Amino acid sequence: MPRSYRHIKEYEKEILELKEQGLTLREIGKKYGFTYEQVHNFISRHNENQRRVSAGIELKKKGRPPKDYVVREEDKVAELRYIIARKDSKIKTLEMENELMRDFLSLTERK
Repeated sequence: MPRSYRHIKEYEKEILELKEQGLTLREIGKKYGFTYEQVHNFISRHNENQRRVSAGIELKKKGRPPKDYVVREEDKVAELRYIIARKDSKIKTLEMENELMRDFLSLTERK
C-alpha cells in the first residue's frame, strides 16, 4: 500500500538519530517508506549543509532573490574561504596519492 506523500525533511530528526544508532540507509528508508536513493541524497545534502555552516558560509535560500537583495562582502569572503579550503583538501589528497604511487613504483623497482 503506497504511503501518503510526506517530505523527507519532516523526518530529518528521526533519520539522523537512526543513522547515529548505526542503521543502514536501506533500513532507515524501509522504516519510513523511502528508497535508499532518497535517504542517501538527504544525508548527502545534510552533510554538505553542515560543512558550509561550520565553514561560516550562510546557507542560501531557494528561489529567486528579492529585488532589494544585496550580497554582503562577508558572504563573498566566507564562500571564497570555503572554496579555497576544499581545493587545499583536494590538493593534499592528490599529493598523498602521488607519494603512495611513487613508493609503490620504487618498491617494485620501476621508475
